[in-house]
Amino acid sequence: MITAPAERKLFLIDAFAVIFRAYYAFIKNPRINSKGVNTSAVFGFTNALLDVLGQERPSHLAVVFDAPGDTFRNVQFPAYKANRDETPEDIKRSIPLIIDLLKAFDIPMISLVGYEADDLIGFIAQHAAAEDFDVYMMTPDKDFGQLVTDRIRIFRPGRNGDGAEVWGPEEVCARFEVKEPRQVIDLLGLMGDSVDNIPGIPGVGPKTATKWLAEFGSLEAVLEQAHTLPGKMREKVEANRELALLSKSLATICLDIPFDVDLEAMRMGHPDVTLLNQQLELLEFRTVGKRVAEIFRGAEGLGAGPGVDRASGAAADSPAAQKSPLPATGQLDLFGSPVENGTAPGAGESDVTWDRGYKKLADVPHAYAMVQDWEALRQMLSVLEQATAFAFDTETTGLDARNAEWVGCSFATEPGKAWWIPVQGGPWSREELREALRPVLTDPGKTCVGHNLKFDLQVMRAQGLKIGNTLWDSMVAHYLLQPETAHGMDRLAEVELGYETIPIEALIGKKGKTQRSLGDLPPESITDYACEDADITWQLAEKFSPQLETVGAADLARDVEMPLVQVLADMEWAGVRLDTEALEAYSAALETDLIALQSSIHALAGTAFNVDSPKQLGDVLFEHLKIPAKLKKTATGQYPTGEEVLAKLSNLHPIIAEILRYRRLKKLRSTYLEPLPKLVDAHTGRLHTHYAQTVAATGRLSSSHPNLQNIPIRTEEGRAIRKAFVPRDDQHVLIAADYSQIELRVAASMSQDPGLVEAFLSGHDIHLATAARVFQVPLSAVDREMRSKAKAVNFGILYGQGAFGLAENLGISRTEAKEIIDAYFAQFTGLRDFTAQCVARARETGYAETLLGRRRYLPDISSANANVRAFAERNAVNAPIQGSAADIIKVAMVRIPPALRSAGLSTTMTMQVHDELVFDAPQHEAEAASRIIRDVMENAVKLAVPLVVDLQVGRDWLEAH
Repeated sequence: MITAPAERKLFLIDAFAVIFRAYYAFIKNPRINSKGVNTSAVFGFTNALLDVLGQERPSHLAVVFDAPGDTFRNVQFPAYKANRDETPEDIKRSIPLIIDLLKAFDIPMISLVGYEADDLIGFIAQHAAAEDFDVYMMTPDKDFGQLVTDRIRIFRPGRNGDGAEVWGPEEVCARFEVKEPRQVIDLLGLMGDSVDNIPGIPGVGPKTATKWLAEFGSLEAVLEQAHTLPGKMREKVEANRELALLSKSLATICLDIPFDVDLEAMRMGHPDVTLLNQQLELLEFRTVGKRVAEIFRGAEGLGAGPGVDRASGAAADSPAAQKSPLPATGQLDLFGSPVENGTAPGAGESDVTWDRGYKKLADVPHAYAMVQDWEALRQMLSVLEQATAFAFDTETTGLDARNAEWVGCSFATEPGKAWWIPVQGGPWSREELREALRPVLTDPGKTCVGHNLKFDLQVMRAQGLKIGNTLWDSMVAHYLLQPETAHGMDRLAEVELGYETIPIEALIGKKGKTQRSLGDLPPESITDYACEDADITWQLAEKFSPQLETVGAADLARDVEMPLVQVLADMEWAGVRLDTEALEAYSAALETDLIALQSSIHALAGTAFNVDSPKQLGDVLFEHLKIPAKLKKTATGQYPTGEEVLAKLSNLHPIIAEILRYRRLKKLRSTYLEPLPKLVDAHTGRLHTHYAQTVAATGRLSSSHPNLQNIPIRTEEGRAIRKAFVPRDDQHVLIAADYSQIELRVAASMSQDPGLVEAFLSGHDIHLATAARVFQVPLSAVDREMRSKAKAVNFGILYGQGAFGLAENLGISRTEAKEIIDAYFAQFTGLRDFTAQCVARARETGYAETLLGRRRYLPDISSANANVRAFAERNAVNAPIQGSAADIIKVAMVRIPPALRSAGLSTTMTMQVHDELVFDAPQHEAEAASRIIRDVMENAVKLAVPLVVDLQVGRDWLEAH
């Protein structure tokens, strides 16, 4: 049961202490998301924060950061903390992500130039305690023991499944063997602190220091009574008197700093749900979102609540709400630039400012104009007609490009100058404006520059205008330059241009019942916002274009990625027909199967329980049935029952196979059978997935709403879903064209391994040929088990899999797995050498590269941490292979539509799933279209081995696969 918070309960989180602790908690098994980003620190920090919010229910909270640069302690003692290792790269990359999350949580962040987080926490804690707050300093740092009182405590976050510890005066005294907490400073002064490089008195350790403090009471008293100490100890103390006093000074948390404390600015608010969901989605923290929903849904008493101004604790329209929030003179922007009169980011909403040092529109010269009449429109079009390129952006009433209302559009041809043309703001009708823009937007000799241009293409397509310019997308360009990072325009404006854009909320308000749309606003009020979008897009393009040349990605951008924007827009626009009746019938049938499976599971268990509850399931399996598995309970006090865990135990009890099948069917039903019919567009009657071009660092496309990439094909139940994807009518068929073993073919070509190349040139089954060489038998003697093992090694090598992974995959011993891998590399020495060269090249250059010049940067390739380094080494091998395969199918996707058009065919490409393309074709075109599709795909790129395409025609996707 979540209890309501105390009225005055303040948590102060020592940011970097918790972040480092979180990062190293996952050091043996880092959390890496699908984009290759190590999210260990962010995940651990976020969960520690949620533990506090959910279990401790603070009324007030702030997160305190160390400011970059030296502090007053470095002036006192230049060697202070000099022995610390360089901050791991993954932690550095995690800080902006954590900041974004805290902003979404609406939690204030504080730092102060020249002081450590310890000082700020101590100062705020002391101030709050004097105001009758119960203060909890959240940190594993022992130095905070000196601050502990009856009102100020240390909150040490839990670890390895253990609960958090709260240290009051009694616990601190017991831990350090002192009589009162303040003596912790004397203790550190005497014995030093190796973590912070505080010297102490040479030769004095914890035992001696505690003994002296018990006898003399303080460091100063020890120094005064040094003459009473025995021989060498007396000499050491007397010789190091100044060093001891310096050490105590260094260890003392400063409680007199230039900082004005406003505790009400730290009152708990409520998250910005939309922003928080975006951040969690970006990080792929799916379970965290559920925790957040639970905490804030069941916590009416948490924080100030809706309608309360957090900076004052008063109603938003009261006089008290007008007071200045959390002054923070000299505070520091965590992106590195000093802030003179701002407050920490996230310290509030519209009532709190956080000056990051970025320029805003008012700070830069600009000429933005709203086009209001035909003469102004003609003048603008005249400029555009003379230009070879222009930036273009649309404004709409929503994010559904096909169905949102077109509000207007903006253009720019040079930095600082732009036009905004509203649909409703001039003497034209929607159709008249569209036709006026048509000559410029359909001229193939002009380049249309946009940011997330696919959206704008579809907006205009919905208005009856298909943009025909050469396309150049600054979001795609940045993806090629920095594939691992986020590519949103607002972020890029800040990072690349030092500019803060106008937030959409400034126009339409925050998300909620009162939020408006751009269509509700007077056109003139949108001018700056719309013009800025086009202007910033143009400036980003000017910056990124030469950078693409510098990194050797200009050809990849021009020939593949930029043309692909139009291809994906066309695919999304076309959509695919879904047999919703078949899906609904199948969903009902699966519901019956699930009920039967649940009964079977209960019978095998000998008791009824909630099969969907991991806790109840764990108790039934490992306590009631006593299945012999050496499993430790998780941090939440329950047994792990994930699919990987249960799959390894499937031979120990028949109930486990039933549970795995139950989960598989339930996931299939909830992920596809129930949602898919709801995603069919009411206007078109078709399913329009969204293809993401700038997500996967390898170059692969991803899809959402729905995610087509994960529709299962290996199980009977999954295949039934593909059967529901059908052509547009009875006069059409589907064509599915799938590259055969493309990644292995790429590996053979890039490595020039004679064995692999010969196997592909001869047309042999590659896994059969591999097995024959590895197990030293003729092709005719290769059995099913040999081929299965060879297949596992073939694909495992591409992903840097070692003996442990192969053993897990095949269910064999690690020794046998190592023998198979050794035998494999003994036969395929070219591939072995190639993998080593990939790692060496990445270590030298800092990146891995595909055949077409796509780079994946690997900053951890020389990391001192073996696990982190090993992951980067695996990517150094995988990225060139998987990335080249992604490049090849993109080349084919760009070339197929014009090839079909030039042949006079109306066949349409509707789906892409990894190495497979799906087309909707009139029956009479199927044969001709198939020939063109196969020819283009098999000749997309020339390799040392042939590219082979498996192509089928059918009445549904399953039949065509």
